[in-house]
Amino acid sequence: MVERARPTASVARYGFTDPRADGQLRAAGWWTEAGPDASTADVLSALSRAADPDLALSGLDRIREADPVAWIELDQALRANRTLRGRLLGVLGTSSALADFLVANTACWKTLLGDKCTEPDQYASRLLDYLRPESEVLTGLDSEQALRVAYRELLLGIAAADLGHLVEPGLYQPPYAEIGAQLTTLAEAALTVGLLVAEAEVGAGVEGRLAVIAMGKCGGRELNYVSDVDVIFVGDGDLLTATRLASTMMRVVGKACFEVDAALRPEGKAGALVRTLDGHATYYQKWAKTWEFQALLKARPVAGDAELGRQYAEMVAPMVWSAADRDNFVPEVQKMRRRVEGHVPTAHAERELKLGRGGLRDVEFAVQLLQLVHGRIDAELRSPSTMDALAALGEGGYVGRMDAAELGSSYEFLRTIEHRLQLRRLRRTHLFPAASDASELRTIARASGVRPARGRSEGDVLLAEFRRHLQSIRRLHQKLFYRPLLQSVANVPTEALRLTTKQAESRLAALGYAAPDGALQHIKALTAGMSRRAAIQQALLPVLLELLADTPDPDRGLLSYRKVSEALEETPWYLRVLRDEGAVVERLALLLGTSRLVPDLLSRAPEVLQLLGDPARLAGRTPAEVATSLRAAVRRQPGLNAAVAAARSLRRHEMLRVASADLLGLLDVPSVCAALSSVWVAVLQGALAAAYRQRQAELGRTPATIAVIGMGRLGGAELGYGSDADVLFVCEPAEGVSDSDAAKFASSVAETVRKILGAPSPDPALVVDADLRPEGRSGPLVRTLESYRSYYGRWAEVWESQALLRARFIAGDDDLGARFIEMIDPIRYPEAGLDAVRVREIRRIKARVETERMPKGADPTRHTKLGRGGLADVEWTAQLMQLRHGHKIPGLRTTSTIEALNAAVEAGLAEPAEIESLIEAWLLATRVRNAGMLVRGKAVDEIPSSGRDLAAVARVLGYSADDDPGEFLDAYRRTTRRAHAVVDTLFYQDKSL
Repeated sequence: MVERARPTASVARYGFTDPRADGQLRAAGWWTEAGPDASTADVLSALSRAADPDLALSGLDRIREADPVAWIELDQALRANRTLRGRLLGVLGTSSALADFLVANTACWKTLLGDKCTEPDQYASRLLDYLRPESEVLTGLDSEQALRVAYRELLLGIAAADLGHLVEPGLYQPPYAEIGAQLTTLAEAALTVGLLVAEAEVGAGVEGRLAVIAMGKCGGRELNYVSDVDVIFVGDGDLLTATRLASTMMRVVGKACFEVDAALRPEGKAGALVRTLDGHATYYQKWAKTWEFQALLKARPVAGDAELGRQYAEMVAPMVWSAADRDNFVPEVQKMRRRVEGHVPTAHAERELKLGRGGLRDVEFAVQLLQLVHGRIDAELRSPSTMDALAALGEGGYVGRMDAAELGSSYEFLRTIEHRLQLRRLRRTHLFPAASDASELRTIARASGVRPARGRSEGDVLLAEFRRHLQSIRRLHQKLFYRPLLQSVANVPTEALRLTTKQAESRLAALGYAAPDGALQHIKALTAGMSRRAAIQQALLPVLLELLADTPDPDRGLLSYRKVSEALEETPWYLRVLRDEGAVVERLALLLGTSRLVPDLLSRAPEVLQLLGDPARLAGRTPAEVATSLRAAVRRQPGLNAAVAAARSLRRHEMLRVASADLLGLLDVPSVCAALSSVWVAVLQGALAAAYRQRQAELGRTPATIAVIGMGRLGGAELGYGSDADVLFVCEPAEGVSDSDAAKFASSVAETVRKILGAPSPDPALVVDADLRPEGRSGPLVRTLESYRSYYGRWAEVWESQALLRARFIAGDDDLGARFIEMIDPIRYPEAGLDAVRVREIRRIKARVETERMPKGADPTRHTKLGRGGLADVEWTAQLMQLRHGHKIPGLRTTSTIEALNAAVEAGLAEPAEIESLIEAWLLATRVRNAGMLVRGKAVDEIPSSGRDLAAVARVLGYSADDDPGEFLDAYRRTTRRAHAVVDTLFYQDKSL
């Protein structure tokens, strides 16, 4: 590009860089040796605001040279008429092609005078004025030449109205949609007049009826300045005559105005140019591909026989709005978009604003796909206009309001840039200027209303905005176009989307809902009214109903969904997450149709719902991380009640997170137990610290330190969803404080912890159980370390030594906790092991426990805790090994059942196959017990014998909906039977134990 030399400084003040500018201004009479003429200051200021001042001045100079007489009038008008000045200079500073037109047709500048320079309702008559200078319509070359001039004159008016406000601020600024509509109206007028010319040339009579159907952007009333106009022709009667009319019209309009493209017709360019209604119907019903129905979404009659066009539109509409029922509809549309994108040359990929990534096609494909899927039952979405359809999608709740607004804004920006690029030379282009082309970037920026900002030039600002909008469109395109929910909705038959009909009740019954009338009532409650919430539910429910139908209890799942939806009615993001993230809907349906515990927790911990879309986050937090954050949150609270409320809230969140991950198969049994135990420990730590601080503040001193020792499943980090927290409280008096005062202080703290955690709550109970303490319930709640030492040294029975096998420090004073554990090690791992008398005593106690604690009528083959091969069988076997050999085998000194069993194998105390059977049974029983709590919402030890609950437990264990739940029960019994046989050998018969 030849660099322009800079003219005199005074001329450059107005933005001129062309060395000819000084001479051109002088020739126009607007510049003298002393500078600008006072009467032309407004003209020069307006020229400086043109997109390209040099181009605007050059255009004026050429008009002056072409018609010196007309120039005198134009000169005066530019000085006096601000509206004309803005319109004409806006066009001349942007479009060299329209400048050429004005030079060749100098009188046309007068069309820019007056209140309006463009009147769409007069386009057809204005074109006809040129084509019918006398009574006859021109034909042949004369018609093409006349139509070309008339079309360009009207196009000039549209461009002038579009650009005038940029040169003269305050002039009317038409919105983007208005410009697209005017360009479309002009195209329709050209097609109509072109058809009149064709009729004059062909001599067609009533026997050759023809309707012109606009497609693409013309059908959507959103044409560009330079665009092919896609059409389909429908004929009736003499098809030969209709075909001649169509081809003649295409030739006339194509040479004069724009290319008329009929390639979207059935069979494309290989197909007949004109078909009858029946011919079109037959083709679409038998052979049309998915993309053809997508294209027909914008079909609209615009010229020719109006009645024939109306019949065509009515014929194709049902086909368009049922296209989403076709097999693989969504994947085919997505594949088509990728194919289009793949045709963009690599060199232009980042500058292609129509077909490239983040370009106009991304918006159009996303909007059209959403229209075709959801428009089957929502007539509000059936607009051929991209912007109108996008607005309807946003209003109807199918797209988030912010997403719709952002996508619409970016689409309008790109379309505006597209208009400006095409206006430059009236050529069909969608290629954004290269980043190195500063001059072109500056012109397009100024023509688009972009101004310098924060030290950056107009071109730099435009380039940054262009890239930002591309990124925004691509992100939202990926979110909407590849939304999993779309495929799910498309898979639901259209009739099934009509949720309030009698047929819906029949379909619900067919899907497996036991009470379809009740389900229909839930649906009506969720979709009642005209709110945005109801609209989103209307879109979600068909998919949700199908998903719930695959769960063990669809009826309860739908009821739970209704309860959760009503509980979260004021949570702004709830429905948005379900709508925008299909994986969340699928996983939520599984949870609600399987578990009674999850819905209760979800209504009070809705934030976990957002994790369902990200399995890594749902299952990824380690117990240590959770415990750390919970303790920190509790520590920040100002008082005991606030601290416990925070602890409860965080426990609820974690229990729901773990339960959801468990039901979705993301966590194994040890991980579930570790997570639940860790959060229980953190709750105890937080509550103990808060109660300790409060009591300390009340007394003004610290009489004792306190430690909490975890026992049972808490000590073994093997808690389930319904487990209590078995603990021991130990204290140590401060210097100068008596044991009784220390115990009194510590007991008040312990009682406060138990009371406040055990207070009634909608959440699963937080029971702190200290019954394993010396002397049980009749003994003191808290003892000093020395009191424990004395008791265990003199009075401890073998069952207490066994209970201490799971003891571990979990809360309070670290040093005191460590010394307690050190003190009990000789008691739980006795130096000489167990003698025969104590072994028999343990066996006797186990038999007594099974006899006395097994519920009356319970089936021992289904009882996970006390049944044959259940938890007690395995745990007592492991604990007997620990009592006998823990003093000499370090690996047995663990609170974990699994670790103890593995250590027994390594030490040669049992065969690997025996231990494998015990571990398998323990893991299975633990998982089944947890599943029972999840399914029924309350702690249960016995597996259901039949019904939905058994089916739900089986599903949690990995069995499919097609499997007989009895198979799961049989498998459980086989596993536990094998384990019970091992227990018989190791616990009751092995003399080495």
